[in-house]
Amino acid sequence: MCGIIGYLGHREAYPILISGLKKLEYRGYDSSGIAVFYDNGYNLYKTKGRVSELEKKISSFKIQGKTGIGHTRWATHGIPDDINAHPHVSNSNELIMIHNGIIENYYAIKIILLKNGFTFKSKTDTEVLVNLIEFLKKENKLSLEEAVRISLNEIVGAYSIAIVEKSNPETIIIAKLGSPLSLGIQEKEFFIASDPISFIDYTKNVLYLKDGEMAILKKNQELDLRKIRNNHRLNPIIKKLQINLKEIEKGKYKYFMLKEIYEQPKTILDTLRGRLLIPEKIICINGIESNKDVFINAKCITIIACGTSWHASLIGEYLLEELARIPVEVEYASEFRYRNPIVRKKDVIIVISQSGETADTLSALKLAKKKGAFVFGICNVAGSSIARNVDAGAYTHAGPEIGVASTKAFTAQITVLILLALIIGKYRSTINDCRYQFLCKELGSIPEKVNYALEMDNSIKKISKIYYDVNNFLYLGRGINFPVALEGALKLKEISYIHAEGYPAAEMKHGPIALIDENMPVVIIATKKGCYDKIIGNIQEIKARKGKIIAIINEGDIQVNMLADHVIKIPNTSEILSPLVTVIPLQLLAYQIAYIRGENVDQPRNLAKSVTVE
Repeated sequence: MCGIIGYLGHREAYPILISGLKKLEYRGYDSSGIAVFYDNGYNLYKTKGRVSELEKKISSFKIQGKTGIGHTRWATHGIPDDINAHPHVSNSNELIMIHNGIIENYYAIKIILLKNGFTFKSKTDTEVLVNLIEFLKKENKLSLEEAVRISLNEIVGAYSIAIVEKSNPETIIIAKLGSPLSLGIQEKEFFIASDPISFIDYTKNVLYLKDGEMAILKKNQELDLRKIRNNHRLNPIIKKLQINLKEIEKGKYKYFMLKEIYEQPKTILDTLRGRLLIPEKIICINGIESNKDVFINAKCITIIACGTSWHASLIGEYLLEELARIPVEVEYASEFRYRNPIVRKKDVIIVISQSGETADTLSALKLAKKKGAFVFGICNVAGSSIARNVDAGAYTHAGPEIGVASTKAFTAQITVLILLALIIGKYRSTINDCRYQFLCKELGSIPEKVNYALEMDNSIKKISKIYYDVNNFLYLGRGINFPVALEGALKLKEISYIHAEGYPAAEMKHGPIALIDENMPVVIIATKKGCYDKIIGNIQEIKARKGKIIAIINEGDIQVNMLADHVIKIPNTSEILSPLVTVIPLQLLAYQIAYIRGENVDQPRNLAKSVTVE
């Protein structure tokens, strides 16, 4: 959840660290800090708050040194404050370390260290780990490299770390288990980061450390990559980054979230490109083609995800059951591995994650593979842990998503799931040629329809000005648009801090209707397809209780237009593809309300983009 950055080379480290931390702030932003090293010494600064607060705090100091590490934090152990902020220092002030992850057995280790005379300033597990390394180093007269390796073999949990010894500032040791860590390599330079976007200005040569690997970085020397468990030396595999710098800049937009909402016509098209041949009405996904028999013979499919990806998974359930006629179960990744799930050999599991590093999803993936299941992954980041661990998969091609509240990744995931359902349905002969060809053609028109939905932004701004200060919202949808209602409610509470709940519209009378009065805005997805007449009934029930109705309707809908207090019009779309369009107004509504309330839309409180702790 935290962001770590490091540099070793011939440049001044400070500008690289600060620039990198700003790019990593989506990973956590409740405190930040840096340490810059010079001969036999270092300057360490840290503070509660965002990176801009750190930059302000040290603006009057001249910081020089060509080795440095930095950290932006999402708090786990200890409140966000200056003391709990990273980097953390050992008792002797000799070892300085940054860490992303959770050390699960930190308390037992802390007790041992206390008995051996160690003291602690912070509440963090990180300070325990850096002192464990110091303890083993001194007790056994080890090198730092040996002490780090032995310590990491003693701990339980997840980590990516970078550690420097004050007396040897031309060496940084890094290691990874569970939490992401990448290494940028340029001639006589090393760049360390949780996400390579933080060093893309300097190099596109990147090594993604795998779980259980550590690297010893020394100035003017070759990279030394090793296995943590047995110290076995490894051959590094260097890859080229394919990121375009413009993709990680706001451009004309005030917030990344708004930029990413408006990018969706392009990202949906990019996800379709090379997979949907519209004139020929052919779908081709290599990960499916090469495992055709697995999906043809699948008795059931389990989809595992968290957060927004879980909502996409629910839509996937409707799609696969409708088009491929395969029973589907959708599981929260955080619950799956702890409830002794029934997974049989050759069961089909689909895991979905924007970052490809979601800790709960990755753990569920590993459990499923251990039990012999075939695991198919859908993620957005090439080279990520999930991408490396699945049997087959498909990338979403949404490009970097910087805003913490996911938008374009959601529609890209749905797009891949639609393609999957269509191609598997075609293989299994559960969808006739006429419907298959119609949906392929309709899918090709979705980017244009999303563009139309985006044109409703001005209408949505007007609605937002009316309801920005309410305390509660209710979101309702039916069928395949019920998960869209869940996603709309999640977006609103994530970035505006207004309590919002999503429900199947038919379930309203089983409890939520008690909340409806003249102060309750109800957003209802009321497209003409599916259970339209039933939706009309739900609207009448809300009106009878004086609720305020904000309806997402199709063009030309007169009936709901007359009943609702406000309408947001979207193009007519096949019901099974409609979530790609119906979600757009809900994303914009959440954004506009949060913006009017003066919230930081890209960095909502208590959240982080990449959830790499369980």
